[in-house]
Parts: sequence; structure tokens; C-alpha cells
Amino acid sequence: MFVGRERELKKLERMYQSGKLEVAIIYGRRRVGKTTLINEFCRNKRTVFFAAQENSAGQNLETLSRAISEAMTGESAVNAVYRSFTDAFIKIGEMSKYERLIWVIDEYPYLAQADRGISSLLQNFLDHQLKGTKLFLILCGSSMSFMEKQVLGYQSPLYGRRTAQFRILPFDYLDTGKWFPDYSCEERALIYGITGGVPMYLEQFSPDLSIKENLLENLFDRNAVLFEEPSNLLKQELREPAVYNAVVTAIASGKTKLSEIASTVGIETGLCSKYIANLIALGIVKRETPVTDPNSKRPVYLIEDQFFRFWYTFVPPNISAVQSGRMEKSYPTTVESRLSDYMGLTFEKMCREYILYYDDRLPFSIGAAGQWWGGNPKTHKQAQIDIVVTSAEDDSGIIGSCKFRESPVAENELRLMEEYADAMGHFGQRYYYLFSKSGFTESLRSREKEGRIRLIALKDMFL
Repeated sequence: MFVGRERELKKLERMYQSGKLEVAIIYGRRRVGKTTLINEFCRNKRTVFFAAQENSAGQNLETLSRAISEAMTGESAVNAVYRSFTDAFIKIGEMSKYERLIWVIDEYPYLAQADRGISSLLQNFLDHQLKGTKLFLILCGSSMSFMEKQVLGYQSPLYGRRTAQFRILPFDYLDTGKWFPDYSCEERALIYGITGGVPMYLEQFSPDLSIKENLLENLFDRNAVLFEEPSNLLKQELREPAVYNAVVTAIASGKTKLSEIASTVGIETGLCSKYIANLIALGIVKRETPVTDPNSKRPVYLIEDQFFRFWYTFVPPNISAVQSGRMEKSYPTTVESRLSDYMGLTFEKMCREYILYYDDRLPFSIGAAGQWWGGNPKTHKQAQIDIVVTSAEDDSGIIGSCKFRESPVAENELRLMEEYADAMGHFGQRYYYLFSKSGFTESLRSREKEGRIRLIALKDMFL
């Protein structure tokens, strides 16, 4: 089943229909479905699909030669190997001279590491022999740093040759829910909070099983694919995985300031910031400042990847139960009873996505979106607003509250948001958005008629 990615597919299809030389760069961290997207786009189209391997240049040339042979004849000729990449590139130029041809180089960083001159060779061909052909070249890679620096970066030989780039991200909450059409809205929200919308993780979960059954089968089982996924991913992507594990563990435990994280891990803050930067590049951690003060020198660091956040929240504390096979017995108290609290941050993320992508009643064009925290002069305590959205047009703003709890949200929550908005200041015209898993009281519903208040239940977000 292929779900989502409609925007990317439409853009790729428009490029394909242009009939001219196109170069698309597709990149993103492992597991997000880059190859699946490419395969869906290439379906029933004439394609040379070359999956580069972490191998020698000669062995990669053999693989490319077989891919060309298969595109030409439908069969993979084992012995028909081109003498050089230059000869192989010339053949691809001939194949695309009069007829549309897609040429995919999957995991391009492996090829570039095997042959240091391949990017320069490819650049030369794009500028000369391939110019004027009907070739559609797709370069795909999972190494974020390599793709951004060595393919998209100014110093790259390929700089300026792309006609589009796609950074593939995990699915948002709505596309994640499409994998489980028979689940309730709350269950679909939970799946998003567990998997973070990463396709490879979603594929492990069965829509025929309950949330509990899926977790016991795919996560709280020492033999399950996802049981050691975070550590495996850190080992694949980064050097010193033990240090990165310690950094993520510290953030998951509530240490959100750089000094706190560094102290917990036992390293200098300067070095710690470099580790955090690499985790941010992978989409595992995010840096956050108050939305009204983006240059704040006191940022906080949070786990952005929902699967990592779920795993570090629930697996390490229950490792003995998992290893001994007793997790099913302890699940109600160690996991199920804590899910609503865990989902608080996930629900905030969902509500921001709703405003950014799906709300068709926005009062203005969006400038920036995030959260805010600061001192409340009335109470002399810290105040925090879950969602703050600024206008790109004037001094208007949205003040948002997100509650993933069993009881309906009442009028006191609106009064609290009004108090916090006064503490923040900044906006001349304020709109209040209140999100709730369990709906709203009648007294709060009556306030919605004022026009500046929106009440959005969880079920409304899945319409």
C-alpha cells in the first residue's frame, strides 16, 4: 500500500512531463521511504534504476552496467560490463536522446565515496553530453551531511545543476492515520506518537491488532525489529554512538538546556553542542526558542523524533520486564496509564501541523509558528503557551492551548491563555485556538460565538 507523498509525486510528474533534462535531488534520513517514493513515481516508466552499494568502484560499475542492460532488454546481462563510468554515461545519453528516460542513482553517497571523481564526471556530462537530452536524473541519498554539502552545497561540482530538491520527512499526523483507517481518532494519534510517521516503523504495525498488541509484538519484545532500532540507527549514522545515546537519554529525562545536557553526559558544552547539531541534522533532536525571540541565547533542546521519544520514555525503564518476557503483565501500569501524559507533546506537534497544513479558516497568512515561555509578572511564575503563530501581514497572532486528557476543556483554560498572552505581550489582535482530545464544556462553547475563539476537537483534526 502506497500512502501519502501526493505533493512530491505531483512535482516529480510535472518535471517528467517537461520532456527536458531534469535533475532531482531526493534526500532524507533512513527509514522515511525515499526509495518507495521513487519506485512509485517510476512505475510503468522507462527507468535505469542503479542502487549504489558500499563497495568498490568496479563493483558499482558492474551494478550500473546490469541496470542499463535490464532497462534496454528487460534482462540483466551478467557479463556485459562497461569499461568505465564514462562509457556507461555515454550509453545513458544515447538512450535518452530521443525518448524520456529516468536514471535513478539510489544511495549516491556510496558511489561518490567509491569513486572520488564521479561528481565531477557527472557534472561534465550534465553540462555537455547530456544537455538537450530527455534524461530525468534522480540522485538519492540517506547521508544528510553528504547530500547537503557534497551535492547541494556551493563547493560541490554538482552545485547549480539540480532543477529541484526534495527533503523527504516523516509523514504528518494525518497521513500517518491513513495507514490505520479503522482505528479511532485517539488510536491514530497514539500511532503517530509512537512511530513519528516514519514509514518503516508504520509497516511493522498491523491495523488488525490493537495498540497494546502492536507494542507488545513490535517494540516490547527483545526479538522485535524495533526493539533496538534507536541504537542501530545511531550506529549507522554517527560515530561514537554511545555518546549520542547518552545525549538523547539526557534530553529524554528532562534535561533541555545545553549546560544540563553536557553536565549529565560529562562533556564540555562546546563539544556537546556539536553532538546536538548532528542529532538536529538527522531530525532526532530540535532546538527551540520562544517564537517571539528567535535569536534567544537560551534555547531548549527537545526530542523531535516521536519514535525516539517514545522508545527512550518507555523501553529503558522496562528493560528487565522486556528481557524476561513479563512486559504483557506490567503493560497496564508501566505504559498504558502513562500514555495520556506522554501524548501531551505529541498532541502539540499535531496541533501545529493542523494549523500549518490543514486549517482552512486561518485569520491571516502565517509568519512563524512555535511556542512561547517567559515570566508572568502577575504571578512571578514561569508561563508557557503551547502554540504561538505570528501573522506575516500585521501584528496579529494565534494563541493556542493543547490538552490531550479525558475531561473536556473548560472556560478557565481560555482565561489562563488570556493571562499568559498578556504576560507575553507582542500582539495587537489575538485569536485563541483551544485544542482538546475530549471536547469542551458548554460554557466554553458559548464563547466561540465571539469570533476570536476557535475550539477544535481531536475528531475535527481528522476530518
